[in-house]
Amino acid sequence: MGVISIMHFQKIVLSLFLALGIQVFLMGSLLQAGPVKGGILYLNISGEPTTINPITSTDLYARNVKAYTMESLLNRNDDTNEWEPALAESWEISKDGKTFTFKLRQGVTWHDGKPVTAEDVKFSLEVIFNDKYATAFMRPYYDKLEPRVEIVDPQTIKLFAKEKYFGNFMSAAELQVVPKHIYEDPNKGSKLNKVITGTGPYFLDSYERGKRIVLKRNEKWWGWTVPYYKDQYNFDRIIMRFIQDENVAVEMLKKGEIDFDEFTPEMFVTRAIGEGWGTKVLKVKAENLQPKGYGYIGWNFRKPMFQDKNVRIALTHLMNRKLMNDKFRYGMSLVATGPWYQQSEYASKKVKALDFNPKKAIGILKKAGWSDPEKKGVLQKTIDGKKTELRFTVITANKDFEKYLTIFKEDAKKAGVDVEIKVMEWNSLMKLLDEGKFDAANLGWGGGDVDLDPKQIWHSSSAVAGGSNFIAYKNPEVDALIEKGRETMEKKKRIPIFRKVYELIAADVPYTFLFNNRYVLYGHQSRIKKPKDTFKYGIGTNHWWTQE
Repeated sequence: MGVISIMHFQKIVLSLFLALGIQVFLMGSLLQAGPVKGGILYLNISGEPTTINPITSTDLYARNVKAYTMESLLNRNDDTNEWEPALAESWEISKDGKTFTFKLRQGVTWHDGKPVTAEDVKFSLEVIFNDKYATAFMRPYYDKLEPRVEIVDPQTIKLFAKEKYFGNFMSAAELQVVPKHIYEDPNKGSKLNKVITGTGPYFLDSYERGKRIVLKRNEKWWGWTVPYYKDQYNFDRIIMRFIQDENVAVEMLKKGEIDFDEFTPEMFVTRAIGEGWGTKVLKVKAENLQPKGYGYIGWNFRKPMFQDKNVRIALTHLMNRKLMNDKFRYGMSLVATGPWYQQSEYASKKVKALDFNPKKAIGILKKAGWSDPEKKGVLQKTIDGKKTELRFTVITANKDFEKYLTIFKEDAKKAGVDVEIKVMEWNSLMKLLDEGKFDAANLGWGGGDVDLDPKQIWHSSSAVAGGSNFIAYKNPEVDALIEKGRETMEKKKRIPIFRKVYELIAADVPYTFLFNNRYVLYGHQSRIKKPKDTFKYGIGTNHWWTQE
C-alpha cells in the first residue's frame, strides 16, 4: 500500500469535515422545521372507562380521554410546572388570597359549535356541590371554596375562598369546565356515559364499546393560534385501545398495531426484546419529577376482621414484596412505605417498609387471639359473639397481578390464612367498591400533584358512597392533621404536618402498600418522533408527532 502524502491526507480530512458539516446543517434544518402535523397515534389506555361523562368519571382510563377533549381554566407547563393560560387567558389573585379573578378567552366554542360562556364555568363549580350528581369524589378539593361563581361580565368571573387552604387557587385554576347545556339535567347521566363534549384539541369521533375510542382533531380549537401550543397536539386522529393483557399489548406494539404503551418493569426487561426492538420499535427508560403512583391491597374496614390493626400488620408481613420486586419488577421499583410515593418531599423518611416475616406474622395473630382449635389449617376467632375464620377474597381487575397475589396466597396459607383471588372486569369491580361489598381490593393510585393533598383518599369525610376512601378508613388524628396541613399556606411549614400524616397512616396499615416506580418506562414505534424522552413533569406525549 502506498504512502499518503501529508497534503493529500489534509484534503481527505477537510473533505470529511465538510461532509460532516453539511450533514449537521441538514440535520439542523430538519430539527428547526419542528413537528409535522398529521397522521394517527394509536394508544393503549389499558382498560375501558366505566364512563367518559366528564362530571362523573373517576378512573385513569377516562382521564386519558379527558386529557385530549376537556380543558380547565389554566394548564401546567410540562417542564416548569408553572401555570399557563388555557380557557382563561389571564388571572389575578387578591391580596388576601381569597378571591380569584379569571378573564375568559374570547371565541372559544364547545365541540358542538356553541360558545363557551361564563355560565358554563359557574355550572362547572356548582355541580360539584350538587347531591343530584355523583361528584362526591371531587368535593375534598373544593370544600374550601364557596360553591358559587360571580359573573362580573361575559368574559370575567370570580371564584372565592371561604377558608384558608393552600390549594384553593390550584382548585380554581384546575376547574374542569363542562357545557351546561349538555350536562345540566342529572337525569340524563346514564345517557351521557359514552359521549363527551368539551373544548379541547380533539373531539370524540366514535366509541366502539369494548374495542376503541377514536378522537379527531378539533380544527376550531383556540390553541392552534397560540404560540406556546404551536408544536403540540400534532396528530389528526388518536385511536385509544383497551388492552389489559400485557403480553398482548407488547405484541401489538411490536407489530405496529399500537404506537405507544407504558411498561411495567417486567414488560421492559423480558417482553420488549428480540427482533425489531431498537429499530422498528424503541423502548425508553427515563427519570422525571412527575409524582409517582403506587399499587396496594386495601382492607375493607367494614369487615370485622380488618378492623383489628394487628391483622392488617400481620397480613403485610406475609406479603413478600422484596421477592415480588426482584422476580417481577427486576429491582426497578421501591417497596412502598406509606400512603403516597416515598420520593415526595411530603413523605416521611422515618417510615420503613414492613418486612416479609411469616414468623412475626404468626406471633402477632396468636397474640391477637387467632387460633386453629379445630385443626382445619385456617385460623379463627370469635368476634362480636360470632366465629370468624381468617378467610377472605382479594378482588383485582389486573390479570397480570394474579401472580403477585398467588405468592401472597401461598405464604398466607402456611400461616393459617385462607386467601381467594378473584380477577374481575373493571366496571364490576368498581360497582363492588362503590357499594362497599368486598373484603380486600388490589388497585392503584396515580401520583396526583407535586403539592399533594391527602384529603380525598384518607379523610373520613371521603368514606361515603362514591368517595375515594372506599375502604372506610377513619382516624380522628389523621383527619385533624390533614385539615391543619390544608390550612397551612407556607410549604415549609406544611411539609412536617403531612409527613406526620404519612407516619400515622403507615402505622395504621389501612393498605398493604406495594411498590413505587423509580423510572418512566415505555415503548413506541420508531415512526413516532419526540423532542425528548421525557419532560420534567411528565412524558409529554402531547408534544409528539409522526414521521412516516
